Amino acid sequence: KRIEPERVRERDVIVPATLPMELDPTLFLTHLSQLQQLTEPEGGIGTCLERLNAKHQRFAELLAPEAAPLDLQRVEELLEKVFTARRRIYPLLQAFGQEQTAAAVKAVLSGEGPVEERMRAFAEAMPVAPGEDRESRRLAAKQRRAAMDFAAELLHFRDPVKYPLMTRWVWDKSTMSGALRELVRGADELRELPFDMSPETFEGARKWLAEQIAGQGIYRDVPFWIDLLLGNAYVGYVRSMAEGNLGGDFGRGVSPLEQLKKLLGIDEPLQGRSRAKKPT
Repeated sequence: KRIEPERVRERDVIVPATLPMELDPTLFLTHLSQLQQLTEPEGGIGTCLERLNAKHQRFAELLAPEAAPLDLQRVEELLEKVFTARRRIYPLLQAFGQEQTAAAVKAVLSGEGPVEERMRAFAEAMPVAPGEDRESRRLAAKQRRAAMDFAAELLHFRDPVKYPLMTRWVWDKSTMSGALRELVRGADELRELPFDMSPETFEGARKWLAEQIAGQGIYRDVPFWIDLLLGNAYVGYVRSMAEGNLGGDFGRGVSPLEQLKKLLGIDEPLQGRSRAKKPT
């Protein structure tokens, strides 16, 4: 299977930024080797690439301009394939209502303004009630960040050639964590890294990774090879931090391969029920 890019507005061309610090080719090779070893028990990387292609095809089908208007059932189908959002924002979308949710998704994909502004507007439009106590404000902030991740995956998996994957686990400036950190030599000794979260920075990192992958003679499904490499790097980071901030959501006692599939939303669906968390 080949990724089929969609034609989108010329204004959404993302020019890759020059990264403010170098990524390390040796670390890239380490993560590539780990990825190949990790996926070998289940038929190699090809199986994960097929699942990512299937995810893309479904996103492209549901989000195509000519598709039927999104209802909450279809939104739920999309959401349950986005690990960092599926446990947090379905109640918000449900409260938002079907019509407003469909309009908000459409605005992310083809609305006015730069892509980064559209993602932020989507998150800020969610009906979050932060409350006055510290815990309520903390939960509201998590919900908005999860909504940003959902917007990022809508863009990327609808058109993975056009848009890099711009989720927090790839890079989160607020926590100075993410897969990019695992590609910087000596990052453990640095409190801060100078990466921002602009689309241009994500695209700059993706361009670098694509060049490294091409150096290995790999030319098909490159966007998904990049997703897998970044996912492998982040899984390694989380495991080294004893499950990190994702905690039990990520699955203590689960194998690294299962964590990788979960992170990318290509894990096995639950029998007879959605993985999107709903109000009880």
